[in-house]
Amino acid sequence: MVATQIELPRLPANNLIALKEELALGNRKALARLISLLENNQADAIALLQELTFSEVAIVGITGPPGAGKSTLINALCSYWLNQGEKVGIVAVDPSSPFNRGAIMGDRLRMSEHFLHPNLFIRSMASRGNLGGLSPRIFEVCDLYRAAGFDRVIIETVGVGQSEVEIAALADTTVLVLVPEAGDDIQTIKSGIMEIGEIFVLNKSDRAGADTFYKNLKLLAHTHADAAWESPVIKTVAHKQEGIAELALAIDAHKKVPVNAKRKLNLLAQRALLLIATARTKDIQLEVLESEIELAMREPDFNLYKLIAKYLS
Repeated sequence: MVATQIELPRLPANNLIALKEELALGNRKALARLISLLENNQADAIALLQELTFSEVAIVGITGPPGAGKSTLINALCSYWLNQGEKVGIVAVDPSSPFNRGAIMGDRLRMSEHFLHPNLFIRSMASRGNLGGLSPRIFEVCDLYRAAGFDRVIIETVGVGQSEVEIAALADTTVLVLVPEAGDDIQTIKSGIMEIGEIFVLNKSDRAGADTFYKNLKLLAHTHADAAWESPVIKTVAHKQEGIAELALAIDAHKKVPVNAKRKLNLLAQRALLLIATARTKDIQLEVLESEIELAMREPDFNLYKLIAKYLS
């Protein structure tokens, strides 16, 4: 059984033009519709990205281990920025079921306080097995947010640990959220994910051990500092709104730091590679692969590498 090329559906031209115009006006229904079309690999929606004008709104990535309080922290940041009259967009990337590939947590439920606010748009997306902690269409979705005129765009990643460094290729500012329960042994979180944090947040800082962990984080941040930026360490108690104003100010301060040209080039190249990889594999359907493997496994000389060889040529 050979996988066949999938002909992507298309929208009537007038429908697409209307969606584009409504998106530029900040219409939330148009944004939601276009995100759905992107997630379903709608051909015209993908082509539309080449015609959009994107604003320079900075993207803030919120990452960290499960249970660190990322959703609560984002909710508190939203309260702060919405009270300033800003328009905030959130993409909450949830772990996905390995069987139906849908989101299994639904972070919007934990942000229900502002759910109907006219200046807030929240979209949950399934990671769909992506080991980088993000969703396969996250780059394009963020650009749709940019085109819709948001003042702030926040990305909450799955929270899977050190494999979550992909956020660095997307976010202009990466906020790493930790809790005192990480303990005194900073080595357990030092590699990989610690190096992507431009701002460290010690959430739930009213708990035991917070002061000691705070000092260790400060020392670690100092060792990774450069001439342009030393990652601040900010204590927060998100559900009490403590430390949120200081965090918002730190995010604004990082936006003003000159971008390292070599680092930006590297991150854009990583982003381009991920987009190319997604585009080249869009016609490979999981269901077709399952059927092929089911048939191949009946043979005594089953070899997965031989089976996928035709996709690599």
